[in-house]
Amino acid sequence: MLIAGRYEGVDARVQKILKAKKISVGPYVLTGGELPAATVIDAVARFIPGVLGKAKSLEASRVSSPEVYTRPETLVWKGKKYKVPDVLLSGHHAKIDAWKKGKREEGANR
Repeated sequence: MLIAGRYEGVDARVQKILKAKKISVGPYVLTGGELPAATVIDAVARFIPGVLGKAKSLEASRVSSPEVYTRPETLVWKGKKYKVPDVLLSGHHAKIDAWKKGKREEGANR
């Protein structure tokens, strides 16, 4: 059970009565506990079999990239064309993974 406080939080007696543990999702202040509660639910639910569709999605060493591309292949904005990188359209999985790994490393070095 998650209890999401609003504005001034939850009465301290509730924590004692329920023997509840406090958890935090980060060193910042929000107006309520609904978003942190949703974050915890999302983070935990992914470990329930079938939630993600395939177990491979859980791998910590999974190759991912901070950049995401969708359709259309070419996006036109204020007369300028922005294209999806050709390697992502190639269908060559090893090259795509290498590209993603390079982008991930670029992001880590910034």
